[in-house]
Amino acid sequence: MVALLSMVILVGMGEKLAERFLPIYLIALGGSTLSIGLLNGMDNLLSALYSFPGGYLSDRLGYKRALLVFNLVAIAGYAIVVAFPYWQAVILGSIFFLSWSAISLPATVSLVSDVLPAAQHTMGISMHSLVRRIPMALGPIIGGLLIAKFGQVDGVRIGFAAAIVLALISLAMQQFMLVEKKAPAAPADKNPFRVYRAMSFHLKRLLVADVLVRFCEQIPYAFVVVWVIQNAGLSALEFGILTSIEMLTAVLIYIPVAYLADRSTKKPFVVATYSFFTLFPLMLLLGSSFAWLVLAFVVRGLKEFGEPNRKALIMDLAPDKLKASSFGAYYMIRDVIVSVAAFGGAFLWNVSPQFNFLIAFGFGVLGTLYFAVFGKDVAPSSSAATPA
Repeated sequence: MVALLSMVILVGMGEKLAERFLPIYLIALGGSTLSIGLLNGMDNLLSALYSFPGGYLSDRLGYKRALLVFNLVAIAGYAIVVAFPYWQAVILGSIFFLSWSAISLPATVSLVSDVLPAAQHTMGISMHSLVRRIPMALGPIIGGLLIAKFGQVDGVRIGFAAAIVLALISLAMQQFMLVEKKAPAAPADKNPFRVYRAMSFHLKRLLVADVLVRFCEQIPYAFVVVWVIQNAGLSALEFGILTSIEMLTAVLIYIPVAYLADRSTKKPFVVATYSFFTLFPLMLLLGSSFAWLVLAFVVRGLKEFGEPNRKALIMDLAPDKLKASSFGAYYMIRDVIVSVAAFGGAFLWNVSPQFNFLIAFGFGVLGTLYFAVFGKDVAPSSSAATPA
């Protein structure tokens, strides 16, 4: 767990130094609004396509060797962006570095599932999520300072150069500290559709709700920084501060919520987090002053209220011998579908930012209501997919 959390801080810090500023970086390099939509759509699509291979490799190789592969892939993407200051290079490099979180998540959750008892799964995932928010809070502030000092182009490139260094340190630490997981006796299933068929009916219902709510998140996601800097008139540093407020909010709620969730059913927490996802685009629509945006980003931080519970619920509902593969297949299916929303967000934005936010809000309402009515739970501290 120490090795895992160290990796999360180091790789995450490097990633967040520059990644959140990629939309304005693309514009600075001559990219259009559609290039931002392309980047956001690729983020979702690649996350989807890489999720199942990430779960398969984790089940097949063990998480130590799988994480080695995933980190090397991310480093290659950072190097492309540093070496070539063209918007096309950003799109190419993103094929590699946008994959890290998605491709490594099944291995990460599998590690937590292996080293902690079932009654502590939500707490373990919450600790991972909490520590992950530290670089997500600090990285944009440091990235904003780099942009303020060196400009939008050089500042972002310096941020990615630092990301390479931090990822290499993380790679060395994880290979030294992690104990190799033995390969399973039975080969991991290479077919995501067979894994999907093995999922419980209740897990598939959670997947439907998740798709609708992620439409709400991803339709405006890439344009939040554009709205804050260009429409609201804030600086890159002020956007970094807003992001830090979001992460601090998430950090403050993780542990108490995880403590309660491991002792009760998880569904109410997931409904709450879906509600906060839904409120964020509406709040962006209703105001653009710094004070109002602080409140909006607090709400955005509260969307993490039930995220560890949702991940733990996926693992509880997944078949015992296909935990990482089921997790990867779940994310693959979800994000392939949601990538349509990410691509389409650019076209909705071109109609008007307000239209973009309203459509996102509508999808959030649908997803939240669907899970509130049809979603199932599991018994507290259950390690099996037993409906409550």
